[in-house]
Amino acid sequence: MSRVVLISGSLRRGSVNSAALRAVRRIVESAPGAPEVISLPIGRLPFYDGDVERSGAATAVQAARALVADADALVISTPSYNGAVPGVLKNALDWLSRPDGASPLAGRVVAVLSASPSGRGAIDAQPALMDLLDACEAVVVEHPPVAIRRADRRLDAAGEMSDPEVLAALRGLVDATFEAVAILAGQRRSALA
Repeated sequence: MSRVVLISGSLRRGSVNSAALRAVRRIVESAPGAPEVISLPIGRLPFYDGDVERSGAATAVQAARALVADADALVISTPSYNGAVPGVLKNALDWLSRPDGASPLAGRVVAVLSASPSGRGAIDAQPALMDLLDACEAVVVEHPPVAIRRADRRLDAAGEMSDPEVLAALRGLVDATFEAVAILAGQRRSALA
């Protein structure tokens, strides 16, 4: 594996979802032969507009598509906004699902997690996110749900996820992501043989 892209569905500076992804970054970077880990700042993407796409997508959109196209896997962490994914995350997936028939999400391994200060850990947003990813033909990592409950209480003084239970769950998700990438790569090699 050479590259993992991290996407936080929250734009807040003190986002617990972004903190969870920083922990994912540390876990990935500690792996033997660690891949490059890059965060995709989705707040820079304009609202999806077919006219903008037809006239040549914005520079930020082109950069995001290229980043995802070159990734072996994505890890997305989402909050729950009224039981669904935030509009900014849906907007990013709308851009990344294009152009029709050539989406960089198609066939891409994607791991999903959520975090929230609530007692539910934003788990109610995960099914909708997985449905969106399925519609984009992404390969969603099969793993027990990782929903970080009371996430604001699991941060250390520096604002980093340090709770051992959370770190163990994230490590399991990262391991499942690496395994999914390896399985998919093996299937692609077999198909070419």
